[in-house]
Amino acid sequence: MDLSAINPILLLASLMVAATAVMIAALGELIVERAGVLNLGVEGMMITGAIVGFAAAVHSGSPTVGFIAAAAGGAGLSLLFALLTQVALANQVASGLALTLFGLGLSSLIGQSYVGIKPPSTPKLDIPLLSDIPVLGPIVFRHDLMVYIGIALVAVVWAFLKFTRAGLVLRAVGENHDAAHALGYKVVRIRVMAILFGGACAGLGGAYISLIRVPQWTEGMTAGVGWIALALVVFASWKPWRVLLGAYLFGGVTVLQLNLQAAGIAIPVEYLSMSPYLITILVLVIMSADRSAAPASLGRIFHASQ
Repeated sequence: MDLSAINPILLLASLMVAATAVMIAALGELIVERAGVLNLGVEGMMITGAIVGFAAAVHSGSPTVGFIAAAAGGAGLSLLFALLTQVALANQVASGLALTLFGLGLSSLIGQSYVGIKPPSTPKLDIPLLSDIPVLGPIVFRHDLMVYIGIALVAVVWAFLKFTRAGLVLRAVGENHDAAHALGYKVVRIRVMAILFGGACAGLGGAYISLIRVPQWTEGMTAGVGWIALALVVFASWKPWRVLLGAYLFGGVTVLQLNLQAAGIAIPVEYLSMSPYLITILVLVIMSADRSAAPASLGRIFHASQ
C-alpha cells in the first residue's frame, strides 16, 4: 500500500467533477419536491439523458448540442410522468418507479449501436491568472464549463425559491395545494413546469457522465446516481446549498475510494466500491430524523375539482 501516490490537489479537483452530475440532478428533483411532487424516476431520466446526449454529440460533433439534447430528452421523459400523475392522477411512487424501468430499457435499446464509440471531447476552461494560483488554481479553476454551471445553478435555485414571486408560489403549492388553488394559482400547470425542469436537470446530469466524466457509452452507466440524487434532497432538507454540500460529500468519498484502490489498500475492492453509497445512507439516516422541512403536500394527489 502506497498512500503517497494519492495527490491531494488532484483528489480535490476530481471531487468537483465527481459531484457535478448528482448535484445537477438533485437540484432538479429539489424543485420538483418543493412543488409537492415525488418523482422517483430520476435514475431513468438520467440514463435517458446520458444516451440521448451521447448520440446527439456523436452525430453533431458538438458536446453543446449533446447537452441540449440531453436536457430535452430528460424533460420529454418527465412529461410522461407529469401526464400520468397530474392529468391521469396515477400514484406518484409507482409512476416514478415505472419511469426508471422504462428509461433503463429505452437507453439500453438506443445505446446498442454506440458501444465503443468516443464522443467529441469537451474542453476545459483554463481561466487565465486564476488557474495559475498555487493549490487553489488547479483545484477550482481548471474544470469544464458544466462544473461551474452546476455551482451557478445552486445559487440560481436558492435565489429563485427565496426571493422571487414565482418561487414563493411554487413553495405555496408544495405546502398546501388546496389553499394555493383557492387563491387562483394553477396548481397542475406549476407542478408540470417543475417536473419538466427536474427532468431537464436529470438529463443534463446523465449527459455529464457519458460525455465528460466517463466519455463513452456503457449500459447502466449512471449506476444508481439518480437514487443518490433523491437521497441528497432529503439529506439537504430541501435546501439548495445543502445539496451542494451533500454532492461534494458523495463525490469526495467516490474519488477517495478510487484512489485507495489505486494505492493498493488491503480492503476488498467490493467494500471500497460500495462505500460512497453506504456513507450516503448513513448520513441520510442521521440528517433525516427531522422531516419538518419536507413540503406538507409532498406526494399528495391534487384533485382540481376540490
